[in-house]
Amino acid sequence: MASDDAAVDQLPHHEHHHRNVQGGAARAAVFGFSDGLVSNVALILGVAGADPAPSVVRLAGLAGLLAGAFSMAAGEYVSMRAQSELLERELELERIEIARRPEHERRELAAIYRSRGVDADVADELAAGMMRTPDMALQTHAREELGIDPDELGSPVKAAVSSFATFGFGALVPLVPWFLAEGATATIASVIVAAVTAMAAGVALARATDRPWLWPAFRQLFIAVVAAGVTFTVGSLVGISADAVSG
Repeated sequence: MASDDAAVDQLPHHEHHHRNVQGGAARAAVFGFSDGLVSNVALILGVAGADPAPSVVRLAGLAGLLAGAFSMAAGEYVSMRAQSELLERELELERIEIARRPEHERRELAAIYRSRGVDADVADELAAGMMRTPDMALQTHAREELGIDPDELGSPVKAAVSSFATFGFGALVPLVPWFLAEGATATIASVIVAAVTAMAAGVALARATDRPWLWPAFRQLFIAVVAAGVTFTVGSLVGISADAVSG
C-alpha cells in the first residue's frame, strides 16, 4: 500500500485552470458579437435590397451599429444590476439568519451535507467547522444553499462595456465593404465577410467549450443567412413597389 501511495505521489501533476464564466462579461461578449453581426448584416442587406445610394446603406449601417451597441450595453447593465441586487438581498437575508439563529443554520447546513451522502457525524463536524466564523458561514451557505458565489455576483459595468464593444465590432464587419465599394460588389462582399465571420464565431465558441466545431459554425452561418436573406428580399420588394408607384 505504501509503495502504491509513493508511486501515486511520483506521478506528474498537471494543473488546470477554469475560466471565470459566471461574471456576465463573457456571456455578454459572445452574445453581443453574434447579435451585432447578424442584426447589422440583416439591416445593411435589407436597405441594400431596395437599391438606394451607397451613402444610404452606410448611414443605415452606422445607425444600426451605434443604436444596437448602446441598446445592448444598456440592457446588459440593467439586467446585471438587477441580478446583482437580488443576489445581494438574498445574501443579506442569509447573513441576518446566521447572526440570529446560528444553531438552526448549522443544522440546516449539516442536513445539506447528509442529503449528499456524507456520514451524519462527518456532516455535523463539517457544518460546525464552517459556522465558526461569520464570513465562512456566509460563504458556505451561499454556495451550498443558494448556489451562488458571493465573490462572483457579476459586474454590470464590465458586462455593459463588453457588450457595447463586441456588438460594435460584430456590426462593423458587414459594413466595412460599403466604405470600399458600392452596389452589387459591396453587397456580395458584405455577404461573404459576414458568412466567414459567422462561421469563425461558431468555431471560436466550439473551441472555448471543447466541442466539435462543425455544427456551431454552420449554426451561426444558418442564422446569419436566414436573417440577411429575409431582409434583403423584403428590401428588394419594397424597392420594386416604390419604383412602380413612382413610375
